[in-house]
Amino acid sequence: MAVRYDVSVFLNVPFDSEYEQLFFAMIFAVYDCGFIPRCAQEIDDGAQIRFEKICGLMSACRYGIHDISRTDVDAAGLPRFNMPLELGLFLGARRFGSAPQRRKNCLILDRDRYRYQRFCSDIAGQDIRAHGGRADEALRQVRNWLASALRPRHTLVPGAETMFQRYAQFQSHLPSACRQLGLSPRRLTFADYTELVSRWQHANRW
Repeated sequence: MAVRYDVSVFLNVPFDSEYEQLFFAMIFAVYDCGFIPRCAQEIDDGAQIRFEKICGLMSACRYGIHDISRTDVDAAGLPRFNMPLELGLFLGARRFGSAPQRRKNCLILDRDRYRYQRFCSDIAGQDIRAHGGRADEALRQVRNWLASALRPRHTLVPGAETMFQRYAQFQSHLPSACRQLGLSPRRLTFADYTELVSRWQHANRW
């Protein structure tokens, strides 16, 4: 069944182990606010060109979380610009797309709020939020942004502290849930993790 555009959140974030706890906390916050997280990792199709996959997912999502913190240079002295590129695509869809695409809404994250000015000054004027490399702060920023998006519907969600406590409870539950299904908590796919989050939240509604 297709996921509705108005509840889909595209996650444009690093996928490495260093970022994993922030990624997992963001996914939990998206679900706990009543939205559905989407990202390139949900589709495992070796025949599909990655750029086309990203464009297709992005077009299906009204909301987007874009973390541009991972732009440090590598051993060859070159930066990684995948996340800023995808942010540009998202902003371009909002500016030049069809009526539904022009309703896009995004959260832009960085480690520090003004660090982007040193490498991506063209987005000056955007409201950049900082997570400081902390999972609890990443969850807070996602929660506050989506709570604002829900305001016209007069829908309330738990505060950031309460939501992070719920996330900690889920993390404590995760190993036993994985054992029951023969899964490794350290080797969960995006589909595995999101299904486990969804099941826990369905059984532990706030």
